[in-house]
Amino acid sequence: MTPSATASSILNDRSPPAKPKLLDRVRWYLRVKHYSIRTEESYVDWIRRFIVFHRKRHPDQMGEQEIADFLSHLANERHVSASTQNQAFSALFFLYQQVLERKLEFIAGVERVTRPARMPVVLTKEEVRAVLKQMSGELRLMAELLYGSGLRLMECVRLRVKDVDFGYTQIMVRDGKGLKDRVTVLPRALREPLRVHLEQVRLLHRQDLARGGGQVYLPFALSRKYPNAKRAWSWQYVFPAAKLSVDPRSQEVRRHHVQEKNLQNAVKMAVRKAGVTKPASCHTLRHSFATHLLENGSDIRTVQELLGHKDVSTTMIYTHVLKKPGIGVRSPLD
Repeated sequence: MTPSATASSILNDRSPPAKPKLLDRVRWYLRVKHYSIRTEESYVDWIRRFIVFHRKRHPDQMGEQEIADFLSHLANERHVSASTQNQAFSALFFLYQQVLERKLEFIAGVERVTRPARMPVVLTKEEVRAVLKQMSGELRLMAELLYGSGLRLMECVRLRVKDVDFGYTQIMVRDGKGLKDRVTVLPRALREPLRVHLEQVRLLHRQDLARGGGQVYLPFALSRKYPNAKRAWSWQYVFPAAKLSVDPRSQEVRRHHVQEKNLQNAVKMAVRKAGVTKPASCHTLRHSFATHLLENGSDIRTVQELLGHKDVSTTMIYTHVLKKPGIGVRSPLD
């Protein structure tokens, strides 16, 4: 099957176009390389902005100078953050290197946005307890996992049933940042609440199956390799959405995971109700996890593994609170 035909089938076109449009080609390459739907949407949007900025010229007619002009525009006139400018550059780099198959030379004259060095916001143990006390139900359980296991926001909402190991009291994080797997601690204090929660989720899944549904999204090509896995209990999300939704790529009706915005809003409200004046967020709970482990004497290399940091230098940012060495690992929630 040709790339054009494959791309059109992925995009659910009734008949494959003779010459796929540029953005359709971008989507196809992103999906072949297993980029997430959010990255796909972001990259396509940046490429579209790049084209519009240059008065709808085709990228084939442009090159390094036009990329430099666009990135400088983002810095000087749009006043974007360093991470936003880097994301725009990554999208254009992907376009030229992967889609248009053009090797970019050194891009000079770009006004780069500098990333200021900032210390992470960390809550004390008392502040964490005060924040969690303002939450309840499923959202509190999710927030407790962010703090008790050091999960990132999306790692928490994408957690699958099969990745929770009650026997070894651990959580397997699949396809985390950088598409890396890692193991982190499952707080003993959450074992029973999580069991009760999963019983309720399993009842919901059985209801979906009885209605002819029960499907869940499977990464990569697993849905073709294991056709029945998408309805298996082990692959279901630990925190499923309340309503069914239509997959934007396959158009299949599925029960996706809960929206991350729900947890973000709940944590923000809990911080305000708890009277905490720090600019805390979901990620602050992960920062607090690492800091409190170091305070309790955990070895920094072990904390690095639990957090999934590629280099220990990233974990070193928490050592401003390091008071004593140690090797034992115990969740700060316990």
